[in-house]
Parts: sequence; C-alpha cells; structure tokens
Amino acid sequence: KRQTDNKFFEKFYNRFKYPSFGYTYIGYNLKDPKFSNKKVRQALSYAIDKQSIIDGVLLGLGRKATGPFPPESWAYNSYVKEYEYSIDKAIELLKQEGWFDSDNDGIIDKNGIPFSFRILTNQGNNERKKTAVIIQQNLSKIGIKTEISILEWQALLHQFIHKKKFEAIILGWGLGRDPDPYDIWHSSKTGEGEFNFISYYNKQVDELLVKGRTVCNKDKRRSIYHKIHELIAEDQPYTFLYYPEALPIINKRFKGIEPSAIGIFYNFIKWYVPQDENKWYQ
Repeated sequence: KRQTDNKFFEKFYNRFKYPSFGYTYIGYNLKDPKFSNKKVRQALSYAIDKQSIIDGVLLGLGRKATGPFPPESWAYNSYVKEYEYSIDKAIELLKQEGWFDSDNDGIIDKNGIPFSFRILTNQGNNERKKTAVIIQQNLSKIGIKTEISILEWQALLHQFIHKKKFEAIILGWGLGRDPDPYDIWHSSKTGEGEFNFISYYNKQVDELLVKGRTVCNKDKRRSIYHKIHELIAEDQPYTFLYYPEALPIINKRFKGIEPSAIGIFYNFIKWYVPQDENKWYQ
C-alpha cells in the first residue's frame, strides 16, 4: 500500500488484491494450566483488539477472523460466536475463574501465581512482530504480563513447536480449497512434528472431523464443518486474529493472468512473456 504507490510500480507492475485463503492466529499451549480453561481463553480473545491490528499492522487490508475457515470457503459459518473487543467482558470472565489482582501490583494472579507468559513468533515476518506488540499492550490492560521472543524459523519449529516448549505462539495457516482441517484439529495429530501442536482435544470435533472425510455430499459436509467452526469458536484454542488480503505484484511483461474468485495463481502454467518482451526492462 505504501511501497508501491509510485510511478515506477505503476509503469512496470500490475498489482492484485483479493482475499487470501488463510488466517493468522495466536495459539495457546493447552497443556499449560493457564490456558486449560475455556473461559480464560475466551477472556483473552475479548481482550485482544483485532481491528486495531488490522488497521495498524495490515493498513486495513484484512478482516477479523472468527474460526478455522475463511469467509470465501463454503465451510465458513457466519453465525458463530464472535469475540468483539471488550475489556469489561475479559475481566469479568477472568474473575469468574479466580484471576484478579490480589496484591495490587498491576498483575492478576490466582493462588499466588501471576498471569504472565511469553509470546513466540518467527523472524522475517514484520506483521506478526507488530501484532505481538499490540497484543502485549492489549493484555496489559487486563493485568496480564507478556514478553515477546522473535526466533529464527528452524529453531522455533524444532526446539519449541515440535517439543511443545511454548506458552503462546503467533503463526498462520494457508489453507487448501477443500475445507478438511483434520490434521490441524484432530486429537490424534498432537505428536512431535504434527500440526495440532497446541494439543487441542474436543471429542465432538474429533467425531465430526472423521465424519467430514467420509461424506461426499457437499451439503452434508457443509453442515458438519459449520458445526466444527461453531465448536472451535466456542473453545477458542486459538484467538483467531485476521484473514489477510493476498497482495501479489507481477511484472507487466507477464500476460495470460486472469484474476478470479480464487486469485491469480490457479492458471500460472498459462502465463507467458511475449517474444518482444522476453528480457528484463532496462
């Protein structure tokens, strides 16, 4: 939005914008006692101002996320519970679960244990780094102390994610067009190197994930995934942050690009450069 608003880009490049098929989230290690309670996770989601992240980090180029399916997917359930930014609701839920500032030090605690944790994310992704800072500021308003660590990707993956040595983590998923999210959410996929690294378990979700793989009728599958969306949104194992826009920029030499509802890359094997433009611009 800022880097390409000049005559050079207008002359040599075509810019595209369409909804990406994925989302960014902050995921909680559900083996950690701090995050094992559903109401506590819901409180965290109420305390995070998603719109400020979209406006401040994405420059408005995204939408608030509600669950594991983007709005462009036929599996998306538009009626799921949303967690609109509300400090009051967050504080209320935390108090219900015994979290409050008993010693007036500005940090809520329970049984003498302060509510503090470290947020991890990967190097080379400025959006996630800035998102972590906003989340840190948001959570401080409800008395939760956080620290941020930015780690090299391979170290983050092998030393922390695979070994479940994290408390909370900011990452994202790019999704396929078929909505089957079995590998991310089924409780059998919590082993080292598998995708359910937050250790999420919901018996009903497990059953529905299996059922969604055994039914071929699209309408029946839609109802299954709508229910999965509803259940996961209720559990809040992630705070689903935003669905970003896809913003590819392609040199104008390339012809045959035909934007569609699923983006531009579906027909990339048909892209070509005319013979008289088969060299870099000077």
